[in-house]
Amino acid sequence: MSGEKILVVEDENIVALGIKKMLKGMGFRVPSIAASGEEAIQKAEITFPDLVLMDIMLKGKIDGIKAAETIYGAMDIPVVYLTAYSDDKILERSKKTNPYGYLTKPFEEKTLQNTIKVALDNYRKEKEKEK
Repeated sequence: MSGEKILVVEDENIVALGIKKMLKGMGFRVPSIAASGEEAIQKAEITFPDLVLMDIMLKGKIDGIKAAETIYGAMDIPVVYLTAYSDDKILERSKKTNPYGYLTKPFEEKTLQNTIKVALDNYRKEKEKEK
């Protein structure tokens, strides 16, 4: 890995810190952790990460899907969803935001790493085609 920045958006602090530790072990940088949709948007604007790992169910007025839509739409930062819910309505709603991946918690470290690699690779290929 070449030290890409990953913004972690997770409202359960212990889970967020565990994900941060995994990501650092994989060679990624984690400039920040956000616990709400509002905070995720603010921290994405400040840190401009290469990718956002976004929990769908968040505290606050803005859920992860709405925050992802705002971040991708305004800043063109790819999003991978993390969720403990595999509800069809949530999945359908999240698909409308063009996520680069979808992980159901709990997940294996290798699955997280592979999902991020594929997401970043697909995003880069997409941007190359646009040139």
